[in-house]
Amino acid sequence: MQEEKYIKLSRFLSLILRHKPEEIGLTLDSQGYLEVEKLLQGINNTGRKIDKDTLDEIVASDNKQRYSYNHDKTKIRANQGHSIKVDLGLVNSKPPEFLYHGTVERFLDNIGKHGLLKMNREYVHLSKDIETAKNVGARRGEPVILIVNAEQMYNDGYDFYLSENGVWLTEKVPAKYLSIKII
Repeated sequence: MQEEKYIKLSRFLSLILRHKPEEIGLTLDSQGYLEVEKLLQGINNTGRKIDKDTLDEIVASDNKQRYSYNHDKTKIRANQGHSIKVDLGLVNSKPPEFLYHGTVERFLDNIGKHGLLKMNREYVHLSKDIETAKNVGARRGEPVILIVNAEQMYNDGYDFYLSENGVWLTEKVPAKYLSIKII
């Protein structure tokens, strides 16, 4: 598949499965799934061209493993990052001692005052390693890595969830649990 075409289709798929399924006339079910056949038909009705093999390639090769099928591959959903309320069936899990969040310097004052907020998503996204957080922060400029004292948060009663693709999720991270990692 052509790289540019793949990127555009993957971005559109992310938009549909995380934020705006109505763009193709559909609604996510309560667990965030869409039927694959209806998804393909809806995307093709927008003038984009996608078939099941192309969708399989996008799902398999996505570097962040954003999407997953149900057990019989008749439905697909985004693993996290929704701005639409869905039940991903996440279970409260004990996180590692530290988790990481990539950002850029221009957001540090606000984060220092308010902590990490979910903004228009259901959860704050945290990484298990510095390299992943660095890549996330680099999308907006020179990355700054925040260290989250996740174990202390968990001990203080905050809930953490591990998504299917390894991203840690929580409702918010108060500033007192954050420190800056110099990279």
